[in-house]
Amino acid sequence: MNESPLASFLLPEGFRRPPVVAVLNEARIAGEAGRWATSAVGGRRERRRAPYVAGAQQRDLDPVLLVPGFLAGDYTLRLMAGALRAEGMRTYRSRILANVGCTLDAAHLIEQRLEVIAAKRGSRVQLVGHSLGGMLARGIAVRRPDLVSGIVTMGSPMMAPAAHHRALTASLGGVIALSKLGVPRTMTTDCVGGPCARQSFEESREPLPAGVEFTAIYSRHDGIVDWRACIDPAATTQVEVTTSHVGMAIDPRVITAVTEALVRHRAAREEAQSWVATA
Repeated sequence: MNESPLASFLLPEGFRRPPVVAVLNEARIAGEAGRWATSAVGGRRERRRAPYVAGAQQRDLDPVLLVPGFLAGDYTLRLMAGALRAEGMRTYRSRILANVGCTLDAAHLIEQRLEVIAAKRGSRVQLVGHSLGGMLARGIAVRRPDLVSGIVTMGSPMMAPAAHHRALTASLGGVIALSKLGVPRTMTTDCVGGPCARQSFEESREPLPAGVEFTAIYSRHDGIVDWRACIDPAATTQVEVTTSHVGMAIDPRVITAVTEALVRHRAAREEAQSWVATA
């Protein structure tokens, strides 16, 4: 049996891989997709009945950058982005076609994207990350609080990145095999078991700078990662949902939780600024 390419420090004591049968929870995606479809149809009917002037107004919120999970691309968060825009928020893609490259390289590209958005909008940006995307967001927020005002993670195992299903480890092994064959922009062994992995892991566990709000969303029905690894004690708010891991990207209940978190983050920052101004 081949040994796992993952470094042992990525699975700290107290966390575990989900049992093999846990992946069956991901079958919930069918119901979650149906729930989104029902919500979308209802939303369109409501907008048709409402007068034009009653439509969603542009809120005074920070722009939002969405970051996809491992093996995924921006397309997986397209429905969520649309729902956030319907609430008047400005959303941006990470421009990741498939999140299979070195995490440090991915983080660098996202930082560059943040710099462009922040300069364009004249404000810091909120990051919404699914799974690995949330872990990237967590690390970037530590390094660049000048660019990040808040983060929302969905099913992101910051506390134990290796606490994931064995099927995901197999996929990871496949990506590493491609890198050995010379396929560019794919993870290498160092990305999951060497200094690169160590740096990414440590950054995702460092204290967040003051002024950066953090909401962690998790599900006990997650069939891909250990839900306990998604509960970061540094999170300002921890929100439990009842969805599959993959379904977090489309379930209307999660989208509502994300929307509320983004609004709450801005309100908390404004309150802090008001307190400082009157102190």
